[in-house]
Amino acid sequence: MADFYDILGISKSATAAEIKKAYRKKAIEFHPDKNPGDETAEENFKKAAEAYETLSDQQKKARYDQLGHQAYTSGGAGGFGGGGGFGGMDMDDIFSQFGDIFGGGGFSGFGGGGGFGGGGRRRVKGKDLRIRVSLTLEEAAVGVEKKLR
Repeated sequence: MADFYDILGISKSATAAEIKKAYRKKAIEFHPDKNPGDETAEENFKKAAEAYETLSDQQKKARYDQLGHQAYTSGGAGGFGGGGGFGGMDMDDIFSQFGDIFGGGGFSGFGGGGGFGGGGRRRVKGKDLRIRVSLTLEEAAVGVEKKLR
């Protein structure tokens, strides 16, 4: 597992502002919306979020500085939770960090309708839609476009 300081490209003596700036840069560089389908970029995005989550919290940072990634293994001096990896973080948790990083009401993507906060508005998730569509075997195999009303 790579060192969190290396992931963000900072030194161990980096200030909180330098940690935040480095994370913001990596998050923009590797964001899944900017690199659709690129699993390496998504993995780097997750690693940067994990590094930021740890290094931006003084208690977690102190524990990480003392124990390194051993703090992540189950039974490793208290750990960060979850037994490994993100300590139970999922992508929603990662994106929730953008409100702190970019200011305003969170992060709603690189496209229209939000940008990097500022307005204080959060995008509200809508309900999932279920639509029945009849397809032939050939349409399912090779693909087809159909208009929905």
